[in-house]
Amino acid sequence: MNQDTALTNLAQRIDRLESLDQIRQLAAKYALALDMRDMDAMVSLFPETVRVGRNTSGRLALRVFMDQTLRAPFTGTSHHIGGHVIEFDDPGHAHGVVYSKNEHETGDEWVIMQMMYIDDYVRVAEPDGPRWYFARRLPLYWYASDLNKPPIGEHKMRWPGTDWVDGNFHKLFPSYQEFWARGGDHGGPVADPAPLEGFLKAMRRGTGAPKVKVRAD
Repeated sequence: MNQDTALTNLAQRIDRLESLDQIRQLAAKYALALDMRDMDAMVSLFPETVRVGRNTSGRLALRVFMDQTLRAPFTGTSHHIGGHVIEFDDPGHAHGVVYSKNEHETGDEWVIMQMMYIDDYVRVAEPDGPRWYFARRLPLYWYASDLNKPPIGEHKMRWPGTDWVDGNFHKLFPSYQEFWARGGDHGGPVADPAPLEGFLKAMRRGTGAPKVKVRAD
């Protein structure tokens, strides 16, 4: 390996590390901005062309949507970020999964929630240098229930004043249903480790994203 190639490889590795850090901070900044109700700070984590619903786009439209959504029935929220898996499609695009445990003050109930975000990220050239943004966030919920009412059994999404329904927490990954559908170990060979940038793809095995009624979490 000559010096030029070595320097190029080093630059690419540094760029990858910086990109990983920027993307991880997106999730933390999103939680902080949402909980502090700083709508301008929150929408600044998305590109100017962010899609909002089917027919609108832009940060202003996203701010209006989030401002409306984060009022009734919420009084306050706290989002606790967990594990974050990030994979790169190319130097300007990435995707990931972020765990989040959330608490919501909702009238006279305190609702706890377990969920994950399915994210797409995009890097945009800016005057002060390239910056990573959320291109899309898809929330998948496991449960939401009052703190004093454990969500045991079916229909774990139990928002006050609404019908209890099932979440989509496990629907992106077929292994969960397959595990419970069989009586024990499947007996086949252990699969080879997924490629470095293909762990999530291997786990999804071609499963498309479920339709989700998006809340402001």
